Amino acid sequence: MKENNPLSPHIQIYNWHISSLVSISHRITGIVNYFLSIFICIWASSLFFGESAYEILKLFLNSIFGKFFIIGFIWSYVFQILSEIRHWFWDIGLGFELKTTKVTGLLVIFGSFLLTILIYSSRGLLPI
Repeated sequence: MKENNPLSPHIQIYNWHISSLVSISHRITGIVNYFLSIFICIWASSLFFGESAYEILKLFLNSIFGKFFIIGFIWSYVFQILSEIRHWFWDIGLGFELKTTKVTGLLVIFGSFLLTILIYSSRGLLPI
């Protein structure tokens, strides 16, 4: 019996890869986006309850925490979309090479941050 071998891989010996990071983040953002969709429904329904109900949410979204919430909200959806595009390519049988998975994983990560910055900074330009 070998006593020096671990029973299962754990954080001290497991080598993280870009694909595993993107996969775990994709699952987490999927769950987060579910709750963010509920928040969007609450936000939209607050319009039916009058201006005072909407003002409460407006005050929250204009606060520092609210702006952080909006940026996180944008990033979560953008990350999910880019990761889904990556999965679509996998569904048709493309992108399984080790180098390609690393490159597409990095594109998802850095692309999500870049698009989040572009979307958030362009919010003053949109006629909403």
